[in-house]
Amino acid sequence: MASIAFSGVSKVFPDGTKAVDTLDLEVEDGGFTVLVGPSGSGKSTALRMVAGLEETSSGEIRIADRVVNDIAPKDRDIAMVFQSYALYPHMSVEDNMGFALKMQGVKSRGERVGGVARRLGIKDLLARRPRQLSGGQRQRVALGRAIVREPAAFLMDEPLSNLDAKLRVEMRAYIARLHHELGTTTLYVTHDQTEAMTMGDRVAVMRDGRLEQVDSPQALYDRPSNLFVAAFIGSPAMNLLRGRLELLEGRVVAVLGGQRLVLPDEVLAARPVLGGWVDEDVVIGIRPECLRLGNDLVLEVALVEALGSDLLVHFTTDAPRVTVSDAFDGEEDAGLESRLTARLPPDLNVRVGDRVRLGIDLGRVHFFDPETGLALC
Repeated sequence: MASIAFSGVSKVFPDGTKAVDTLDLEVEDGGFTVLVGPSGSGKSTALRMVAGLEETSSGEIRIADRVVNDIAPKDRDIAMVFQSYALYPHMSVEDNMGFALKMQGVKSRGERVGGVARRLGIKDLLARRPRQLSGGQRQRVALGRAIVREPAAFLMDEPLSNLDAKLRVEMRAYIARLHHELGTTTLYVTHDQTEAMTMGDRVAVMRDGRLEQVDSPQALYDRPSNLFVAAFIGSPAMNLLRGRLELLEGRVVAVLGGQRLVLPDEVLAARPVLGGWVDEDVVIGIRPECLRLGNDLVLEVALVEALGSDLLVHFTTDAPRVTVSDAFDGEEDAGLESRLTARLPPDLNVRVGDRVRLGIDLGRVHFFDPETGLALC
């Protein structure tokens, strides 16, 4: 096994496009780190530079204690799993899995392929050709082909994106379990934040080639460092509304349109920086899970989505909604009706047009600078 480290790594293509911008990131020996972000964020380019499929424009990439910038891909001791299965259609499953071992002259490849096939639950498929397999089975073969090589690190580039929703859930649990069993350093790329949150022990959020934040999944959810991470992590997405902090009868209140929320003393004590934002505009972030029935807000129901386990209830609000795109932070969305989404109990009897009293867990509300997008911690 081996760690993977990026030190000031950039990638600029001949047309001037900067795909990766001064990336500093370390994947610990035996760790499972997920690179997540929207299309064009640079996550796959970063992975391909580790594999040696793209050259770096500047900076160093280390695998264990070796700088690998000028080392050929075959000599980097890594195995890659691609978005496409990339199986040889004329070969059996056994031959596909053992092909790299054959090229390396490994004599015990039958034993190694058989052991990995048993672990992956495809022992009975070794004689079949890829066209005789389902999508999930083909992806297991692709994983097995990487595992039999016993590399220092696995690189996985959106390996589940070609599977249907049910198979994706099954396979992400399978990959997470394999990592627990094998303990091999893994760098995994996805655009799906649910995959990132459920699989990685560390998640690195990227945008426009830059690393926005890297931390444990729970820390990213609880303490996003800026508006982009706050909007990207979590499903349903965090409600982001334009608000203002004011002083009312000696108490700090958050103004959301025509409604006011008195901030408890414990919230201000935990985030003393908020005291300096009185009479200033802020972006207020409220996760749907932090809303419940209560007496903080009175809002009208615009839409109800029944999910079985809970209800997603969308309310209209006169506080302007803030949207976050790849290109900017904190732009007020004037084109659509402003909504606030709450995750509520499934037995709640609400209909479109009802006015509902909501409570907010104010200790879990987030505040952001509307100009820079940075969290006010």
